[in-house]
Amino acid sequence: MIITLQPGYSIPPLRKKELKSKTINSMAIHLYKTSTPSTRNGAVDSQVKSNPRKNLIHGQHRCGKGRNARGIITAGHRGGGHKRLYRKIDFRRNEKDIYGRIVTIEYDPNRNAYICLIHYGDGEKRYILHPRGAIIGDTIVSGTEVPIKMGNALPLSAV
Repeated sequence: MIITLQPGYSIPPLRKKELKSKTINSMAIHLYKTSTPSTRNGAVDSQVKSNPRKNLIHGQHRCGKGRNARGIITAGHRGGGHKRLYRKIDFRRNEKDIYGRIVTIEYDPNRNAYICLIHYGDGEKRYILHPRGAIIGDTIVSGTEVPIKMGNALPLSAV
């Protein structure tokens, strides 16, 4: 059985006991255990399992989740879920002309996307959204006169 995943195709990972692992072409692909019809034939390609950087995360205040100011449920069936830490994402990409290397690719529980940890040449570390097709070890850069390639950030006037 050969499973091919489209580049950038992501399925949120399940708990470890709900995954079974197969190695296909020296790359681990985790298949969902068929516990419900929606998990049948699902797969996740292997990502680096690493803990998030402590200085790039902070606690997230979760709102009332269906409660009003007095704590009374006003919208039913909301709330609960797993506790999440918020990862600070660098959307501005204002490190001009400093090359960075992708170190890890992690799942972000706060958005429907993977994120990358970037180590810049000046020693700074930041999270960015995972560019489609980027792998660990790729170098990226942002600036006005950088080459147009996947992962690089340019102003609209330079495109």
